Amino acid sequence: MSYTSAVEERLRSEASEVISRYPEGHARSALLPLLHLVQSEDGFVSADGIALCSDLLGVSRAEVSAVATFYTQYKRHPTGEYLVGVCTNALCAVMGGDEIWEAVSSHVGVGTDETSPSGKITLERIECNAACDYAPVVMVNWEFFDNQTPESTIALVDELEAGHEVHPTRGPESVPTFRQNEHTLAGFLDDHVDEGLSAGEASTLGLRIADENSWTAPVPVAEPEAPIGVEPTTKEGEK
Repeated sequence: MSYTSAVEERLRSEASEVISRYPEGHARSALLPLLHLVQSEDGFVSADGIALCSDLLGVSRAEVSAVATFYTQYKRHPTGEYLVGVCTNALCAVMGGDEIWEAVSSHVGVGTDETSPSGKITLERIECNAACDYAPVVMVNWEFFDNQTPESTIALVDELEAGHEVHPTRGPESVPTFRQNEHTLAGFLDDHVDEGLSAGEASTLGLRIADENSWTAPVPVAEPEAPIGVEPTTKEGEK
């Protein structure tokens, strides 16, 4: 491995803390957060990171690579300081996500999974940001920017390129760098957990209307148990 001795010592120390959270004999279950730890250091899942995970968990490098290439949050080549993801899945696309993508891709001059010449911005088309109630949605290092337009997204990436602090719609007060957020995803608190909104009006509207009308979820009626020795009956068509 080509990590310096100081970096490798730090990574191994943090990895040991992550692994200790899992039951004895199940260290390999820590692979997902360890891959985030690798990305917090290298900006992607590097060959050195794969070798380190393999050594720490006692699994082959092929097994580590198989996991790293399965999940889209793990990057196969260096990622910029800010990963800008534009949702172009069904609802976001209908609400303007496709137009946002075309505008920001043209403005930055790169396509999906590509990085701007400055190294600041990596763009990514995302299948779903799990925020349909705020469509169209853009994410920067997994932080939400809701109800976006082509103009607002271009302004956002310009601010990032200029090195200015940007503020998500929900979550922390300002967007951390890609590597900083990867360290959080590895399981290390960043002291920003209580900042900002976690759920806005669009997410809680249904609950508020239900409360105002005293609506509650129906309580399922338990079917009586069949007497011992009697097979329970099924409705027609059920197996």
